[in-house]
Amino acid sequence: MKADLVLLPGDGVGPEVLRESRRVLERIGEIRGHDFALREALIGGVAIQATGAPLPPETVRACQEADAILLGAVGDPSYDGCEVRPEQGLLELRRRFGLFANLRPVRLLPETAELTPFRPEILAGVDILFVRELTGGIYFGPRQEQEDGYEAYDTMLYRVEEVERIAQVAFRAAKSRKGKITSVDKANVLASSRLWRRVVDEVAGAYPDVEVDHVLVDAFAMHVLRRPATFDVVLTGNMFGDILTDEASVLAGSLGMLPSASLGDATLGLYEPIHGSAPDIAGKGIANPIGTLLRDCHEITIPDQAMLWTV
Repeated sequence: MKADLVLLPGDGVGPEVLRESRRVLERIGEIRGHDFALREALIGGVAIQATGAPLPPETVRACQEADAILLGAVGDPSYDGCEVRPEQGLLELRRRFGLFANLRPVRLLPETAELTPFRPEILAGVDILFVRELTGGIYFGPRQEQEDGYEAYDTMLYRVEEVERIAQVAFRAAKSRKGKITSVDKANVLASSRLWRRVVDEVAGAYPDVEVDHVLVDAFAMHVLRRPATFDVVLTGNMFGDILTDEASVLAGSLGMLPSASLGDATLGLYEPIHGSAPDIAGKGIANPIGTLLRDCHEITIPDQAMLWTV
């Protein structure tokens, strides 16, 4: 097996955790006879420092030529309030390569059980797959910065086709698991959530063997900590998914414990831990790299495309 992989260490603890991933990949290559061509490129704050852009053209070209992208972390508080910020590099990477499906599994490992504050009986049987829409919603909708210092806005915009394609991912995942989807929205307030709920129900018509439940995001935020083992596949939008998976990570120990995969219609995927750059502990050698090392496998068929996730 030969694979061209682009490594994007990024900021903060990103280089530290990705360094461990590189060691593991190199060792796997030795043992299994795989040929991993590993190439590093810039993203985030370090890219801004070197090139003035959070996602330089050189990085884009490297990703276009790769079979997969491995990311460490992006984020640097020194850019807070600046027009150009490290996080823009990651958002642009998702947009440019159409990585609309973010898969985040939540499981408690016996080796990290002592890190979680929850009682064992609450965590028994927890196995959740979050399916987060990644290239729409409030992160990508029309916005206005506070140019006059008095007004700014971000728009939560969703189109039917965006909801349909992420719902298809969730339903296909549910068919290979327990056959249950919890779709999380805020349909009692938001028009975009009412569209979301309607389209999810329409897609559900093609999957009569999958049970669908709609839960408001504020209620789900409570239920996922009180009875996490009752959830199987959780489908949600971009911002809600970002917040809820960070919350749910405490079930597995902490924010640094979970892996994620960002996938699209093509075969290229972006693989990363869900944690941020953690600048407060960067360089201290104490960042846990388990989120970059965990291995999980979900085979999900999107129209005309079979995706195999192994992270």
